Amino acid sequence: MKIKYGMILAAGLGTRMKPLTHKTPKPLLEINNLTLLERAINLLISHGVQVININVHYLPDKILTFINNKKFRVKITISNEENLLLDTGGGVLKGTQNFGDNPFFVINPDTVWSKNYLYELKRLEEIYFHNNKPILLLVKKKLSIDPSFKGDFNLNNGKISKDDENHFIFTGLQITNRSVLIGEKTKVFSMNKIWDKLIKEKNLQGLESNQKFYHLNTFDMYRKILSLNITD
Repeated sequence: MKIKYGMILAAGLGTRMKPLTHKTPKPLLEINNLTLLERAINLLISHGVQVININVHYLPDKILTFINNKKFRVKITISNEENLLLDTGGGVLKGTQNFGDNPFFVINPDTVWSKNYLYELKRLEEIYFHNNKPILLLVKKKLSIDPSFKGDFNLNNGKISKDDENHFIFTGLQITNRSVLIGEKTKVFSMNKIWDKLIKEKNLQGLESNQKFYHLNTFDMYRKILSLNITD
C-alpha cells in the first residue's frame, strides 16, 4: 500500500530567522537554490504522494505565488490560517479535512529534506501499515549539527517514550491519521498534546533516522547550513 496524501506545515512566523524573514516566509528560504518548501514537496512527490495540503499564515500570498509559479505535478491545496494560527495539531486537523480516513505524511519544512530520506519514508510507511499506529521519524542528538537540542523522546524497540533525559530529536516527519485528532475539543492545539496521549496508551511508534540532521531554527544556523553546500 502507498500513502497518497501529505500535509506540509508552513504557517510558522520564522521569528528567530529575522532579518531574513522580514519579507520572506521561512519556508521560502533557499538552501543550494532550493527553497525549504520545495524540498519538502519534492520528497513527498518522489515517494508517490499525489495530494498535498500546505497551511499558511505569515505572508501567505508569497507562498501561494510560489506554488502557482512552480506548477508541481501533484494536486496542492492551501489551508489558510491567516486570521488564526492553529498550532501544529489544529493546523493538521484543519488542513486534512479532505483526506477522509486515509493515513498521511506530515512534514515540517524547517528540516532540510533531501532524496536521502526516501528510504526512511518507505520504512515509515511499511511500519505504519503493519501496525496501523502513528509513527514519527526520530534522530539521535549526536547526528544533529545543532548541539543545542535537548532531545524530545526516547526510542525502545520501536516504541516512543518521554523521560527525564531524552536522546532522540523529532525530525519533523511523521505518518498519522485523523482518527487520533478528531477527538480534540480545542481549535488551537499542538501535536505534542496528541503524542502525549498516544505515548500514555503505548500507541506511538518511532523509526530511527540515519541521516545527518540539518534543521533551520535561527539565523546563525541558516548561515552554518549554507556553508555546508548541501545537495538535493
